[in-house]
Amino acid sequence: MGETVYLGLGSNLGDRQANLLQALQKLRVHARIVRVSATYRTRPFGAVSGPEFLNAAVAVETELEPPAFERALRRVEEAVGRQRGDLGVGVKAPTAARCIDIDILLWGERCADFGRFSVPHPYLAQRPYNLVPLAEIAADVCEPRSGHTIGALAAAVNVSGIERQRRGLHFQTDRQEQEPEVHLALDRVGVSGVRRMLRLDLGGREQTLVGEFSMLADLRPEQSGVHMSRFSELLEEALLDVLEESEPLRAEELSARVARAIVVSQRASRAEVRLRADFGLERWTPVSGKRGEEMYALIGLACADARSNGGHEPVLRRAVGVEAEGMTACPCAQAMVREHSLRALIDAGFDEAAAQRALDALPVATHNQRGRGTLLVGLVEESPESVQPETLVEIVENAMSSETYGLLKRPDEFFVVNKAHQNPKFVEDVVRGILARALDVYADFPDQTFLAATQINYESIHKHDALAEAYGTFGELRRELGGERVPCKTDLQSWLAAYPTRALR
Repeated sequence: MGETVYLGLGSNLGDRQANLLQALQKLRVHARIVRVSATYRTRPFGAVSGPEFLNAAVAVETELEPPAFERALRRVEEAVGRQRGDLGVGVKAPTAARCIDIDILLWGERCADFGRFSVPHPYLAQRPYNLVPLAEIAADVCEPRSGHTIGALAAAVNVSGIERQRRGLHFQTDRQEQEPEVHLALDRVGVSGVRRMLRLDLGGREQTLVGEFSMLADLRPEQSGVHMSRFSELLEEALLDVLEESEPLRAEELSARVARAIVVSQRASRAEVRLRADFGLERWTPVSGKRGEEMYALIGLACADARSNGGHEPVLRRAVGVEAEGMTACPCAQAMVREHSLRALIDAGFDEAAAQRALDALPVATHNQRGRGTLLVGLVEESPESVQPETLVEIVENAMSSETYGLLKRPDEFFVVNKAHQNPKFVEDVVRGILARALDVYADFPDQTFLAATQINYESIHKHDALAEAYGTFGELRRELGGERVPCKTDLQSWLAAYPTRALR
């Protein structure tokens, strides 16, 4: 663990809120963010004129020494768009307008001069725009030069002209609240394709991934539309909250936070958030043993429903899943090739028993497909453990004729092709295999747990693709495996409406 450093951030050019958020994201390359204050609107300090500033304070932990960290901060400023320069020969403007400014305010208990900067910041006690945000996250921290706490220093300065802002981007409009021409409720309205950098817990390891969100809410018949801008605003707030926490969230937990916030902000009865992010797992080629990283898709799904709890605190439903690629070999074409080969061998003089033995010993030709399988597990309160994405990947890959690899040397290529042709699968076989294996792996999960599997095979000789899917609760699927006919199993939307996981807090 590194030393705790307190920074002051300010912006008064361009999209100020976005500049601060972008700086926070880029800071994560050099430090672990511990806490972030709210933003404060402040008038330019002293006699400097210009637009109002947005200021914030952030606590970080870094392993870098102060000079190296200060250089890293300058690179962050430049990456956000900071242009450096003088107002005139020999004239500096430390409080002039800029799109981003990052100052080191405190560095633990150090008192030191590093030439370009000092710690604590020499003018901290005179800067209300730094002290007020800093006091929000470090009121009891002592400023080592004066011996006073940050809270005491903030209480001693003039705070007129400093106004605490709500987080995010807020737009004042009531057009969406007006009545529409057609009074019909809509089930799902929102935004999709929203991409963000994320800090996630992936199998107990923290990883930074690029995620894509869809965020949806229901719409009352008397309301014209949802507030589209609020979806992005709520997502930014949730990501900031995660930055402040010591531990990252799993994908389904992050989706749940956003879903709950949407219900409250949009005054909706129900909200659904789906996160999809690509992630890598370490793999070795089967024969040559070459190390590589295979890419998969992680799915985190959450639904917050106020109707399930009498209109009070929304109730959460969550699911986690993966998408994985593999290979299938067609059993139908293989059976025809085998039958034809058997007749050809007999015509060539082999007796039938010898011909059968020869065909049993050799892989028989068929056409194959690149397949993409999806597995989704819906969790309930009684689920005994979290579901790890790596386990889900193995379930999906093992249901196909063979796994595939980004890197294949010639012996590996032979292994994959031979394995697939020794293990032919219809698209239907893959889905059934995924479901059966998931029920075995999670045998101690309760009957209310939801399970869904989808497989799409991209055909090589046909001008269409093959698709199969199945779903149901663990209880329904278990009964069906036991011989009971279950004609109408629970789909995802029905499960989300019927099985609350827990009330969000």
